[in-house]
Amino acid sequence: MTVTRYVLLLLMALPQLSMGEDESAGGVADPWEPMNRRIFSFNESLDNHLLLPAAKGYRYVMPDPAERGVTNFIANVYEFNSIFNSLLQGRPGNALQSFGRFLVNTTVGLAGLIDVATPMGIESRPADFGQTLYTWGVDSGPFVMLPVFGPRTVRSSAGYFVDTYTSLPGLPGVIEDRAWAYLFWTVEAVDLRANLIKADELVTGDRYIFVRNAYLQRREYFLTGKIQDSFSNQERAEDYLEF
Repeated sequence: MTVTRYVLLLLMALPQLSMGEDESAGGVADPWEPMNRRIFSFNESLDNHLLLPAAKGYRYVMPDPAERGVTNFIANVYEFNSIFNSLLQGRPGNALQSFGRFLVNTTVGLAGLIDVATPMGIESRPADFGQTLYTWGVDSGPFVMLPVFGPRTVRSSAGYFVDTYTSLPGLPGVIEDRAWAYLFWTVEAVDLRANLIKADELVTGDRYIFVRNAYLQRREYFLTGKIQDSFSNQERAEDYLEF
């Protein structure tokens, strides 16, 4: 859930990282920068004192295969969101592909603990509600740094909360005891942070601008497959991944 998560998500998605010091990426304005910086500082403190120590402890006690299994399980749960949003975007082929991944990994892959769909050639086609709003022509709105949840735009903020409450743990009737849903989201946050520990060293210069531009460019690439090519190269995120 923390800012570092989005840096690595960008690096995983892009051939090379772009980094600017004076302007936001993708043409999205940052009129709330003073407030955003204060929230960013709060998130950094929360990460340093709570989530990062929890993630380090999690990584210490979890064997690598078990940690990969948890990551795969979480990704499989969110295939449901990809199915739902692909249908809303009028992309039945992508919805069918996501359904195939969900079906294969849930059954043959032991509830998603093992990703057997990718080696079978059923590639991931992720879709979220922020992308759906983009497809419907909704403007991104200004950049905003949310407490706890990190960098967003107004559009992707709305999309994030819709995705959360339309995910399998969030749907009424799927999990009767809501405590299990909150446990899932907590484990998700810790697992994500554990997988991003090595990404901390990639953040250079003004950390707020780095994270802001990284997030905006990651979203631009996710939505359009294109990115401005005006900054310096950085190391690929794959060099820092162990899964």
